[in-house]
Amino acid sequence: MKNKKKPKQKPSGRVRNFFAELGPGLITGAADDDPSGISTYSVTGAAFGYMPLWTALFSFPLMAAVQLMCARLGLVTGRGLAGIIRRNYPRWVLWTACAVLIVANVFNIGADLGGMAEATEMMTGIKSYYWTPVYTVLIISLLFFSSYRHIARIFKWLALVLFAYIVTAFLARPDWRSVLNATFVPHVEWSSAFLATFVGILGTTISPYLFFWQASQEVEDDRAMGKSTIAAREGATAKGATAKELRVARRDVFMGMFFSNFVMYFIILTTAATLHAHGLTHIETAKQAAEALRPLAGNGAYLLFTLGLIGTGMLAVPVLAGSAAYAVAEAEVWRHSSLEDRPRLAPRFYGIVAVSMLLGLGLDFVGFNAVKMLFYSAVLNGVLAPPLIVLVVLLTSNPKIMGTRVSSRPLRYLGWATAAIMTAAVIGMFVTM
Repeated sequence: MKNKKKPKQKPSGRVRNFFAELGPGLITGAADDDPSGISTYSVTGAAFGYMPLWTALFSFPLMAAVQLMCARLGLVTGRGLAGIIRRNYPRWVLWTACAVLIVANVFNIGADLGGMAEATEMMTGIKSYYWTPVYTVLIISLLFFSSYRHIARIFKWLALVLFAYIVTAFLARPDWRSVLNATFVPHVEWSSAFLATFVGILGTTISPYLFFWQASQEVEDDRAMGKSTIAAREGATAKGATAKELRVARRDVFMGMFFSNFVMYFIILTTAATLHAHGLTHIETAKQAAEALRPLAGNGAYLLFTLGLIGTGMLAVPVLAGSAAYAVAEAEVWRHSSLEDRPRLAPRFYGIVAVSMLLGLGLDFVGFNAVKMLFYSAVLNGVLAPPLIVLVVLLTSNPKIMGTRVSSRPLRYLGWATAAIMTAAVIGMFVTM
């Protein structure tokens, strides 16, 4: 008797399965376009017009390579990035990496909360002073009283808000001939303004918190599937990430990073076609960009741009606070250290989440201009990221850690190139100052 052939899967089913497999990579890529990133891209488009559009193509392979290495670390070892560093390097290396992460994250949280509050003030007329604590309490409550599975679903839907920026770009009616030229013909200026902006672009696309979050979320996904121990996550054999798991992770990361850079491209395009084209080249924040868009591109563009600021903040701030908590918990080897655990089982883990949020909130209340911090937090990330990238490349190249799953030669080359390019850009920025 002949075996019956399995019915072919309908296209709609294949699409559902494809999006169901997207997880940590998609969320990480979407969280990368936070209010800090949106401000950086807005400042870039307003100041330099279409000229920097090529940076979206340039940064994509660099960002994807680093995030893929972080994903592979989590999948192969069953541990987060801080846990792997703890097992393979001296404690001063571990805590230096954690300190770099926490400083950058707290600064970024304050900047993002301030950006969300300013955007909400524009929409409601209620002072931003009142909105920062509201968003702080809302996000802490979401992280404390919801499961990881629920949070992951929410994050996937929140990522859709980024399409607002793609729609906004078409409403701005750009000069498409100039757009294509700037996209495929790189232009660079040897000036402190351009190099600071370039560092900011790289810093907001290739950020330290994304490295820790990516690895930890791969582990969380395994835990959500019942692999609650290190041995279970490593698999039946040493370094047991299967070829299929690595293939799914690669697709997930590439889609997430492509999405991130795609949105970056259209934000630069929007502000170039509107603000720069009308002589508004000296903005400092996304708030100013949104306000300037209204007379130039209409209420629709203004509303989409502003709502995008709020939605991306709701996506990114939990990632910032969560990645800090994962790093400290892995460094200290806390038994319960997961968003999947309830707060009563993991009080120290959730304590880090709350403290990170409150420190970020504090920056907005002690005289720091949180909205101006949006751009400078991106530059800070650009300065701090290269040493961590070096660590990631070294870890994923080590057979003792990765077994047969060490990074391929092209992946390693891209990792080293990313660290070198970011370091050179930072040096150039300081020299031209």
